Amino acid sequence: METTLKMHAWTMIPFAIMLLAIAVAPMVAEKWWESNRNKLIVSCVLGIPVAAYMLVQGLSQELIHTIFFDYVPFIILLLALFVITGGIHLSGDIKAKPWINTTFLAIGFVLASIMGTTGAAMLLIRPLLTTNQQRKYTVHTVLFFIALVANCGGLMTPLGDPPLFMLFLRGASFTWFATLWKEWLFTGAVLLVTYFLVDTYYYKKEHWTALSADSREQEPLKLTGCINFIWLIGVVCSVAFLNAGTIPAMGEHDAPLYLKYLREIVMVILLLLSLITTKKKVRYVDNKFTWAPILEVAALFIGIFTTMAPALIFLEQKASSLGLSETWQFYYATGLLSSFLDNTPTAVAFWSMATGLPDSLQAMASGLLENGNGVVESVNYVAKVPEILLSAISIAAVFFGAMTYIGNGPNFMVKAIAEENHIKMPSFFGYMIRFSLICLLPLYILVQLIFL
Repeated sequence: METTLKMHAWTMIPFAIMLLAIAVAPMVAEKWWESNRNKLIVSCVLGIPVAAYMLVQGLSQELIHTIFFDYVPFIILLLALFVITGGIHLSGDIKAKPWINTTFLAIGFVLASIMGTTGAAMLLIRPLLTTNQQRKYTVHTVLFFIALVANCGGLMTPLGDPPLFMLFLRGASFTWFATLWKEWLFTGAVLLVTYFLVDTYYYKKEHWTALSADSREQEPLKLTGCINFIWLIGVVCSVAFLNAGTIPAMGEHDAPLYLKYLREIVMVILLLLSLITTKKKVRYVDNKFTWAPILEVAALFIGIFTTMAPALIFLEQKASSLGLSETWQFYYATGLLSSFLDNTPTAVAFWSMATGLPDSLQAMASGLLENGNGVVESVNYVAKVPEILLSAISIAAVFFGAMTYIGNGPNFMVKAIAEENHIKMPSFFGYMIRFSLICLLPLYILVQLIFL
């Protein structure tokens, strides 16, 4: 997003208010905020003046790009994943032994990059809770599930977590995210081993009557709605191959509309096929599918994307004077905001800042200095920024989303389902004190020290 118009700092205020509303409103006005209509009102109140300002300032192209080439592809991808994964149901009740629970989490960790953190979390959380319903100590299982399945597992593809898809739209290739496999595998392995040890400890504390009931009350696992895996593969292939990288004509300025939106058209067809081919009982009865979550995302993100447009221009223009000049600074700054604000706009904001850094600062952030002739050593660029910076932003946005209930969308959904199953979950601050600060933060620091 390039413009010669100098943006002022005050243009970031609507964006900041929008993010603060998402973070604070659920805690101070819970019932009012539950209405998607009210969320849309907030988005319009903040977004419409920003859109008008951009039009008056001659930034119509930037506004059009934000709405039609960022927001629309973003929502259609989430809608396709939401509908298709909503047609897959896993039922059953098997023994809740530590190795079985750990296997559940490991499978979810892998699936998160394939079907998205939301899809994997919604597929597995109910059968996991059913499996553990006879056990007394289950809170720790839900906490590790949030970390592994609803967040960290989504690092390997742009389908895994929304911030990665936004970085994909900005030039990172589909396969580039797989280069983060070491960080993904290390984090997953440490969390899974830690969980196994913790669950083993609590398993030994269970009363024999609970374990006896767990052994008696069993039901084989059963997967229904399997045809949706075909449509899911179609979505993966659409994102991987229907883009300007593989079809250059899609990226041409004068390309016909159907070609520019070929990926989105195919995904809409796939989600319609999912609706047609999935039995209503599987979707609406077994999975308790409703349209409310995706409508909530659509209502909120139209405000986020609109208010974010001038903020991104400002951050890009002021990047060199904001004091971020090293990889670890981008990592922790992205992580801090991703913990308390939505991680998607956070990732895009810091990407925009990275693109605005002069070459010398980009080289410093990459750990490179000028050689004896005053020439900056070669820097590998991905999506217009040094690869190491994009890695730091991507990892932090995905991982730190697990630091609070509001860091990533699936977190609250998992918490709500757990509470529906009579599991007493920690409060907002209790979650941080009992889990994320003592278990996740040290691990994330270790990831930065080892890999970044």
